Amino acid sequence: MVLSLGGRWEQDVNGIEGKATLVTGGGSGIGLGTATRFASDGAHVTICGRTEEKLARACEQIRSVAPGETTVQYVVADVTSEDQVRAALDRSAEPTGGLDILFCCAGGAMHLGPIADADADAVRATVELNLIGTFLCIKHAVPFMGGGGSIVGMSSGAGHFPHRHLWAYGMAKAGIEMLVRYAAEELAESGIRVNAVQPGIIDDELMAFITAGGPLFDDYMAQTPISRPGTVTEVANAVRFLAGPEAAWITGECLAVDGGHHLRRGANYGLLLDGS
Repeated sequence: MVLSLGGRWEQDVNGIEGKATLVTGGGSGIGLGTATRFASDGAHVTICGRTEEKLARACEQIRSVAPGETTVQYVVADVTSEDQVRAALDRSAEPTGGLDILFCCAGGAMHLGPIADADADAVRATVELNLIGTFLCIKHAVPFMGGGGSIVGMSSGAGHFPHRHLWAYGMAKAGIEMLVRYAAEELAESGIRVNAVQPGIIDDELMAFITAGGPLFDDYMAQTPISRPGTVTEVANAVRFLAGPEAAWITGECLAVDGGHHLRRGANYGLLLDGS
């Protein structure tokens, strides 16, 4: 929030303590890491995802760092279902009566390979999960952010520059980046900021099949100036910055958190297929 006092604009730097937050895809990886960071700063945290057992375990981890009065809860929801998204937002608003921060982290790739051989259903599913899921979350978050708020989308280096054979995922992530810009311009008058992060290769359970080593990992490292994989904590810190009052004059930004990978070429996912 930004306050006007005596004709001057001043930043509210009270952090996110007591704020209501929702993290989609919060059961693992970057989503879980960010939800944990929000809770450690005293925010009320709701996570959602499709697997209840995973969400329950994640909440136990988040509660271990949360201050005494902080609410940590989950709701099972598929972000491609408008009704389920609306229900998740209803639940996230319970602690305070509204929503202050939304991190649209849910995503994934259902197609990998050449365009000419693509399965159209897998491509549609990739777009639905990443782009349409993010759109639905933003759409239904707006009524809960009556006093303003912050939305952070999850893009990827693949949405910013080509990664060979990862085009369906990259196309969907590129759509998120443009959605973020449109939403930032439109929603600023309502006091809502909208930004995104663009992680590079992250050393978490989702990317373990790459970071364990092999030609694709070597290719990533050759194209990353800070030549190591990133950590969940590093991305969570970037999301926390964009979500909080420290970034009160930042909107419509897509922030690379990738060790400089965007300065070179994208990774060649053909190395997972046939070595091409």
